[in-house]
Amino acid sequence: MAPHSLSRRRLLCCGAAAAAGLFTSLARARAPWINPCLSPLPEPLARHDLVLGAFEGLNPEALWDVHAHLLGTGGSGSGCSIHPAMNQWWHPVDVVRRHAILNAACVGADAPSIDRAYVDRLLGHAAAFPAGARWLLFAFERAHSGAGAPDAAGSTFHVPDRYAARVAAANPDRFGWVASIHPYAADALARLNQAIDDGALAIKWLPSAMNIDLRDPRCRPFYDRLAASRLPLVVHCGEEKAVPGAGRDELGNPLHARAPLAQGVRVLMAHCASLGRALGLDRRSAPRVAAFDLFARLMDEPAHEQLLLGDISALLQVNRSAALQRRLIERSDWHPRLLHGSDHPLPGIMPLYRTQRLVDAGLLDAVAAPVLDLIRAYNPLLFDFVLKRHVRSGGQRLASVVFDTRRHFVRVAICSPGNIATTGSGRRPRRHEQHARPPQPVRAAA
Repeated sequence: MAPHSLSRRRLLCCGAAAAAGLFTSLARARAPWINPCLSPLPEPLARHDLVLGAFEGLNPEALWDVHAHLLGTGGSGSGCSIHPAMNQWWHPVDVVRRHAILNAACVGADAPSIDRAYVDRLLGHAAAFPAGARWLLFAFERAHSGAGAPDAAGSTFHVPDRYAARVAAANPDRFGWVASIHPYAADALARLNQAIDDGALAIKWLPSAMNIDLRDPRCRPFYDRLAASRLPLVVHCGEEKAVPGAGRDELGNPLHARAPLAQGVRVLMAHCASLGRALGLDRRSAPRVAAFDLFARLMDEPAHEQLLLGDISALLQVNRSAALQRRLIERSDWHPRLLHGSDHPLPGIMPLYRTQRLVDAGLLDAVAAPVLDLIRAYNPLLFDFVLKRHVRSGGQRLASVVFDTRRHFVRVAICSPGNIATTGSGRRPRRHEQHARPPQPVRAAA
């Protein structure tokens, strides 16, 4: 069988058999709005043509999911926290948000430790992937005031750097970690240097939620250090729905990313800015246009060709248009600069994905949809990956290079005293090394 090709007849037969026999209990257990959180993944699904075809032609050691959230409530001493409104019945929207996220992550609200249950379930999902595949877990900084002080009241949730580093260190075969440091904080540079020393693979900002203006002069020393370390800056641009935080939607304008790009920072724009509208600041009238169009404008500017990247997490959710999805799939010239990410735990929020919608748009083979839906009930991470490997538009698919993501996070060693970058595996390099060694293959978790 050629790489990524499927026998339509075999796939149709397997899908029919699954629907008729092995998974008949799924239809009874599953509600359209609730993740059934079934486990373990049945062997017929794990060995299905659709799954095996998704891994063909890929190097598992290079398959890093570059957008995965780490969450917790602090019960394990993690230091994680969520906004009090998420536990207050008189804030029903916030309470629903909390329950939806926990259900997506298959963590019961009454779990002895939500922190531990979250990581354990993620490790269980990871076991369906070959050895070497890893997930970059995001720390998440609090919102800060304009004066640089933490703003707990304006923070939806908080995941400290030290906790993300600790989880990754305990599971180095599956996880790396991404720091989150507010550039307005008085100790921002010291914390950035510490994160580099501790093996962070990137820095994560969500400007609208954290109250970060990418153009603020206080960011410039931060950008200089990022550029020197080659650490990517993961920035969410466009509209934000899951994490309202400070509520500064105007700070999510993709064109603001010109500030770090101008200082030589590698910018990874989360979701390719694929939601919402923003001001077209390049024009005198500054009309509001699709944020994705502004991302596309930046991607097509030659000055940013070596610096600007986009992650494709959330690309196939129902709140992205089919036209946008087709455009990303068909822009094969962008593919070397697009990176696979899942936005875990969002693939487990059931209303966010509808495979039939993708079939109706001509992006997915109709016989693949029921099999993907079955996979999702057991393992939303595997579902997200397999789905991305099989969508098509204009005779094209997302190229294999989109899933060859590790190469973007292996850093060159900086050999000046006190300024030594970590390797892609998270350890400090020896002073004579010029490039980091790739992580060594290990067996998948049981």
